[in-house]
Amino acid sequence: QVQLVESGGGLVQAGDSLRLSCADSGRTFSRNALGWFRQAPGKERAFVAAISWSGGSSNYADSVKGRFTISRDNAKNTVYLRMNSLEPEDTAVYYCAADSQRYRTSPTSNFGEYDYWGMGTQVTVSS
Repeated sequence: QVQLVESGGGLVQAGDSLRLSCADSGRTFSRNALGWFRQAPGKERAFVAAISWSGGSSNYADSVKGRFTISRDNAKNTVYLRMNSLEPEDTAVYYCAADSQRYRTSPTSNFGEYDYWGMGTQVTVSS
């Protein structure tokens, strides 16, 4: 059973950086694309970034391009989200998710394609 556990969230000031981690404690997801989504209070869950199963392709929301970087280490069963130049608008609960389809070469931003989800980690950016 896939169990995704996020960590690394916290309270930071605008302009600071954070690195989120998501570890799979239940099974290997080295053949699945992985994504990060976020949900701010009163808003729907939104796509942030995704990376292909091999790590060779990634996809970002326009709002985070140039500031956030997604990466993965399949040997450690972990995906990361490096977040630089954080803004108050980045405040949200961040969730990692695993694509239901193996070997997808172009990581999707489609919420419905992700079947496995973590519980989330809170990121709060103060101005």
